[in-house]
Amino acid sequence: MIIFFLATLVAPAQNNKIRLLVRSDDMASSHAANVSCIETATKGISRSVEIMVPCPWFFEAAQLLKQNPGIDVGIHLTVTSEWDGIKWGPITPSPSLADADGNFLAGTGEWYNKNYKMMEVETELRKQIELAIREIPNVSHLSSHMGAPDCKPELKNLVKKLAKEYNLIYETENISYIPDFGWDKAQSFAEKETAFIEMLGKLESGKTYLFVEHPANESDEMKAIGNKGMLTVARDRNWVTQVFTSPKVIKAIQDKGIELINYTKVGTRGK
Repeated sequence: MIIFFLATLVAPAQNNKIRLLVRSDDMASSHAANVSCIETATKGISRSVEIMVPCPWFFEAAQLLKQNPGIDVGIHLTVTSEWDGIKWGPITPSPSLADADGNFLAGTGEWYNKNYKMMEVETELRKQIELAIREIPNVSHLSSHMGAPDCKPELKNLVKKLAKEYNLIYETENISYIPDFGWDKAQSFAEKETAFIEMLGKLESGKTYLFVEHPANESDEMKAIGNKGMLTVARDRNWVTQVFTSPKVIKAIQDKGIELINYTKVGTRGK
């Protein structure tokens, strides 16, 4: 599932500049994602990386992030497992969060309608946060995988409480979506690159924006993961990596004077 959004955040812009936070999601979901999230953050335009603690490649991801302490890291709270070729589930004894095989449900809609126990949700999210903080020195914020962990008021209130308790930024408040700018319709890397550069040209001075995508590479591993609705996930996520590291994109950002930022520039810890 490709998710993107461009958002005006509540933090005030400085000096009438355009500020852009490019975020790379789903680190730890695969080795392919781990490698590409690091690449887009160290060689490209990504400034925050979201890590999924319950996923099988978490500890490799943590090692890579320790080697790159300058990368801003978000804990991508996870209660869903969307792929056909790989699954993950709770890292705590939380049966009400899992299916009969012990895995998280595939989608946010299924999770929304699940008869979960709030005590188990809190235990699970706490464990994800504590494990990430223990293993990764540069965690600054919380985010929500597939929008599931905070899709109901009771869940959102829980995440707010945990952000305050663990002194982390909670990034999903006050976000404004904008219309599609052609990104999803692009049928080649060149079209993706062009769409992104054209989008950059439409950003307004004095505003702060957020762009979210999912870098990976086109390896055999990534090709095997997919699901029925995402048969080209390896190709598509490789294009994301290519766009985020594109010299043309980097030049367009420089030419327009866009400031690339991370969550520490737009959020307040404990909120």
